[in-house]
Amino acid sequence: MTRDDAAFDWEPLRARAREAMSHAYAPYSGYPVGVAALVDDGRTVTGCNVENASYGLGLCAECGLVSELQRTGGGRLTHFTCVDRTGALLVPCGRCRQLLYEFGGPDLLLDTPAGVLTLAEMLPQAFGPDHLTQ
Repeated sequence: MTRDDAAFDWEPLRARAREAMSHAYAPYSGYPVGVAALVDDGRTVTGCNVENASYGLGLCAECGLVSELQRTGGGRLTHFTCVDRTGALLVPCGRCRQLLYEFGGPDLLLDTPAGVLTLAEMLPQAFGPDHLTQ
């Protein structure tokens, strides 16, 4: 699928992200986040942020999504969306872009406030598994 593929309907994926966001544990920031992604085998995986009183131990929603991806059989992410408490689109932070790169690669399509972008556009010159091969 290409970035310009107008046939993909993002709304069901956004709805899954909003549902995931409703399960977020965000008592400290008050900023729940939900994510959803389509997997290359047709599954949809979701995640939500989980905060911790020791702020550095909090987990971004993307961490939960990748864990769910692996727990349910692995695969490659093809489409990704992220929403805040009002359902508005967000972009993943830099750390999470790197995490998504591992499981979706440069062609992963991201639903952003600026339109659909590839992960390569959001994370140029990413470090990946190929850098570790000799």
